[in-house]
Amino acid sequence: MKVLIRQVWCLMFVLLVLPLCVSAQGKAVNPLAAYSDEWKDPKFNACNTAANTKYLSADEKELVWILNMARTEPALFAKTVVRPYSERNDIDMTSAKYYLSLMKQMRNQEPLSILQPDQQCFTSAECHATTSGKNGYTGHDRQTQRCRDVRKFNGECCSYGVEEPVGVVVTLLVDEDVPSLGHRNILLGSYARIGVAMRPHKGYRINTVLDLLR
Repeated sequence: MKVLIRQVWCLMFVLLVLPLCVSAQGKAVNPLAAYSDEWKDPKFNACNTAANTKYLSADEKELVWILNMARTEPALFAKTVVRPYSERNDIDMTSAKYYLSLMKQMRNQEPLSILQPDQQCFTSAECHATTSGKNGYTGHDRQTQRCRDVRKFNGECCSYGVEEPVGVVVTLLVDEDVPSLGHRNILLGSYARIGVAMRPHKGYRINTVLDLLR
């Protein structure tokens, strides 16, 4: 009898629960919706340019989506994402000059074009992220001849130890302790294509490489 009950329950789960899961997964939820209802506007679906890209992971697709929203609505991103993210991570916004300068810049930033995923940029980023992770390397120099051969970018950003896609975008935009603000200038620059690779890192748990082309 117990076996029969278990079989009936499994059948009910398959018939009733699984269709709900598939339905829920069929519609992407805006990753910034938790920060503000304003991000729930359907217009931001256009920023999800990597949604159907087969070679990117879910987190990599999400990162492209978030970065595109930051580029198209910089003032809203600064107000609803940068500040709350900083507060949640115990960052004092009243004294951190890099955060304050980002807030000021994004409030005055004109909207930028959205980035399209590019497989050559991904191959470039993926090779560098993988070899950097295995070697515990930090920096932009390619560690193997293959990575040098597939290198493809006009601008590159590397992040270490940040696991959340939104955290990668925010920390690179803040660019703390980088006087040139090189990462910020790239992410808010005149680029058209992007490749993103998030891979394990021997020293920092995870590293993310973003390669962009004009």
